[in-house]
Amino acid sequence: MSTDGTHGLTIIAFVGSVFSPYYAMRRRRGAASPENHVAINVALYGRGGKRWAMTERGAGALARDTASFVVGPSSLAWDGNGLTIDIDEVTVPWPSRIRGRVRVVPDAIVADTFDIDGIGRHRWRPIAPRCHVEVALTQPSLQWIGTGYHDHNTGLEPIDTAFRRWDWSRAATGDGSVIVYDVTCRQPDISGPLLGLAIARDGAVRRLDLPLRVPLPKSRIWRIARATRCDDGETPTVVETLEDTPFYARSIVSTEIAGTRISAFHESLDLNRFRSPVVQAMLPFRMPRRG
Repeated sequence: MSTDGTHGLTIIAFVGSVFSPYYAMRRRRGAASPENHVAINVALYGRGGKRWAMTERGAGALARDTASFVVGPSSLAWDGNGLTIDIDEVTVPWPSRIRGRVRVVPDAIVADTFDIDGIGRHRWRPIAPRCHVEVALTQPSLQWIGTGYHDHNTGLEPIDTAFRRWDWSRAATGDGSVIVYDVTCRQPDISGPLLGLAIARDGAVRRLDLPLRVPLPKSRIWRIARATRCDDGETPTVVETLEDTPFYARSIVSTEIAGTRISAFHESLDLNRFRSPVVQAMLPFRMPRRG
């Protein structure tokens, strides 16, 4: 889940976290239970600075059913009309608390699920491309109301087995959302589909004929390659870099698609970097584990 506006908030719930160094280590030794590697990731951006929390926990901290997902002190619950997210997490590397409630009410629910690897082993569903979001945090003291987005990814294998990299973006528009999924598969004989979707506020999905891929400046610290789609003759720009990590960059990007200038929440993921033993050794500093 991500939000737009003056403040930015992302909340990601993982089972068998694709970014977990502990899960990767267990897989190298043999079979590993995804439910023993669960986490709720919270990233908060705004005038007060950036906060990041992503504590992995074992199976004893997990409880879930068709309407709820609980990991330790944090939870997500669906009541038929909206999603309530209760957050109680500790940030890293400098400990502080993120605590409060987020209420997410979709404009519409999208049932479509999309193949993103060309062979159906990795699937993505834009569950609620546009939502009404109310954020009420007690730590830090922060409240706001705006729009947001909710989606879901699933795969039958580790993400770095299928892909070398991807660029993804989502922009809120006056009548809905524009989402672009641009992947590079690891196997040279597999061409991952390029997805460009315009999703109306009522949930109607329309495919877009996307313009050319245009490179963006690499991230300043870790030099992560970034790219987006942009109409011929127009120039995309990076408005702000929210995360600059050894294998991942999260940004706000301005571009133009089909004659409309949009401001998009954008991510670039380099899975060759992610596989590096050096990067794997660094990850526990951003993702501690409570067994």
